[in-house]
Order: sequence, then C-alpha cells, then structure tokens
Amino acid sequence: MLISCVLTIRDLDLHNKRVFIRVDFNVPLQKNPSGEMEITSDKRIRASLPTIKYALEHGAGVILASHLGRPKGKPNPEMSLRPAAARLEELLGRPVKMAPDCVGPAVEAMKPAPGEVLLLENLRYHPEEEKNDPGFAKRLAALCDVYVNDAFGSAHRAHASTEGMIRFVPKAAAGLLMEQELKYLGMATRNPARPCVAILGGAKVSDKIEVIENLGKIVDKLLIGGAMAYTFLKAQGQPTGKSLVEDDKLDLAKKLLADLGGKLMLPSDHIVVSEIAPGAPNDAVASIPNGKIGVDIGPKTIDAYARVIAGAKTVIWNGPMGIFEKPPFDRGTVALAKAVAGSGATSVVGGGDSEKAIKAAGVSDKISHISTGGGASLEFLAGIQLPGVAALEKS
Repeated sequence: MLISCVLTIRDLDLHNKRVFIRVDFNVPLQKNPSGEMEITSDKRIRASLPTIKYALEHGAGVILASHLGRPKGKPNPEMSLRPAAARLEELLGRPVKMAPDCVGPAVEAMKPAPGEVLLLENLRYHPEEEKNDPGFAKRLAALCDVYVNDAFGSAHRAHASTEGMIRFVPKAAAGLLMEQELKYLGMATRNPARPCVAILGGAKVSDKIEVIENLGKIVDKLLIGGAMAYTFLKAQGQPTGKSLVEDDKLDLAKKLLADLGGKLMLPSDHIVVSEIAPGAPNDAVASIPNGKIGVDIGPKTIDAYARVIAGAKTVIWNGPMGIFEKPPFDRGTVALAKAVAGSGATSVVGGGDSEKAIKAAGVSDKISHISTGGGASLEFLAGIQLPGVAALEKS
C-alpha cells in the first residue's frame, strides 16, 4: 500500500472530463432551533477542497459522492447531504448543485459541465452501496469519465463507491488527501526513520491486537497507555484495583509481552480515583490499590515516555493515555502531544481522541500528518489491506 503503486489525480487528463470524486462528507449534524439539520464540524469537507479545486482548475466537471451516517438503505431526511452542499458552496465560492438521488434518470440529466460541481445524495440511501452490488456500481460509474477516491476514511470498506465501481471506469486514481494518507502511513510503517516509536492507547487490548502485533515488528519502542495498559499489568501479576481489565485477554497479553520483550513499555505510575466523576480526588501512585481505578498515566510515566519520544525520528500515535474526555485525566495525553510536537520527528497521528489531544495542546501545526480515517488508519497500522486502496492498485 505505497503511494507509488497507485495513480493520483495529477496523472489524469481531466480537461472536459466528468470526474467522479468519492469524498468523505460523513460530517456530524445536529438540529438547530428551527428544526433544520446543520453541520457542527466541517473539517472533512475542508479536507476534500484541494482535490476538488484541482479538478476544477484542470477543466473537469465534478461529481461528488459520499455516505452520511447509517440510514439503513433507505432515504432519511436527517442524513441528507444537503447541508454539506450548502457548506461546500460557501467554501468553494461557486454554486454546488444538489442531486435528488445518487443514481437514476434525474441524476443523469444533471451531469456537470466543465467548471460545475454536483453533489450526489447519500449513497447509503441504497442498500446496494454497502453490499457492493455490481449493478449499482455500474450505474455510478456510468456518470463519469474518470474516478478519483479521496475518502481515506472509507477505504477500509469494500463498498460500491469505494471498490466496486473502479472495475467499470476507464481510469481510477487517488485524490490529494488519499495521497497524503498513503504517503505518511506508508512511510511510517514501511521504511521509517529510526528510532521509530509507537504510542498506543485506548480502552481495550482486543481493539488493537493486530496493530500491536504488526507495529511490534516495525517499531523500536511501543509505549502503552489507556485502560489497555491495565490488562498488560494484570498479566504481569501487578495489582490493578477496580481498573478496566479484559480478563479474557490476559493470556494474549502475556504472549505479547513475551514476544515483544524490551520493545513494549508500560506505565510505571498511575493517576487513580475512587470513582470516575468530575472533580473526584485523585492521586499518583506506583501501584494501584484495591478499590481504586486507574484513569491516566502518572508523572513518572509521562517523563519516561517523553524521553523516549524526544529521541525518536518517527512517531506513530493512536489512542489516548487516559480518560481524556474528563479533565484533569487528560494530562498524560496532552503532555505526550506536546512531547511529540517538540521531538522534531516525523509524526503520524490517527484516531479522534489523539487528534483532540493535539488540538488541546495547541500543537496541530507541529504534527506531520493527522489522519482523517480512524478505522482505516487502524487497519493500515495493523497491516491489513484496505479494499479501496487495493482496487486503485489493481486499476
């Protein structure tokens, strides 16, 4: 999954062509006081702008397609892409036509001329999208001359718009956002500058088994935080109090500890509470007492991890170090965000909580790459082939 294995939009002749761009406009929506749906974060729309503008500047008529939410294969007005069309129109400073559907005669009649933009309605209004139905994929492909996938966040799904329709288009390529994702994730996992350090957090070992196993073969150090650390500590025979532990994964944790040897670092101290509540009294302890719950890495662990990060040339990070959404139990996560930013290393960050930590620490501009695809970046880090990328390689 290296970017050198796929064409990019720069390799395509777009002049007077209709280009179908699969974007990720799966934006968060909420009802405003008038009862209308409005976007609460447009970062995914903004992330698609370079590719859309490139296509327009090179004389293409642009057809955009995305899913939004889980409408379960039928129209749902609360999951319409109309708010995305309105926001994109503002950002582009030009009209964006909104299609009534994503396939059918009415959509075909709206095919854009060069310089025009058409946004199709939610792909998941049709069950055939998630089923990767060949007939549906062919109908989507009939709308365009060339295909561009710029939706890395959906590249781990073998759906009609991400994998199936590539078989029915003359040319298929990666967009500029997809190119960036593949470049940085590929560099971090295939040929990283060393020392290479991975930081993994989150609640469960079971969510990250493949990631730990795969990164264990690549990195020089693997720093573990979050609740998953307590499963590893219990596997070592250390006390974990009332902390979240996956007892059914203790044998797996023992095996990973044995396999990874000195590569894997666990917290040496912890922030603990009696109950998880705002303003709950908390202490830093080396050993978690009975009745206490671990909620963050402690100051000694922060210092130890920061020293390792300071010497790194490549840093890969996925997952928070504690109950990040409940300050002050975000201290460990924010401190490591600052350490990564100050390291000067090539840094690749994935996962919503890690991204929030980067922003909370005010260091977004010092991170080499913040991935737009949570599930997709996790699968990439686990060494799993992404169907959307594999289809581009084959094309």
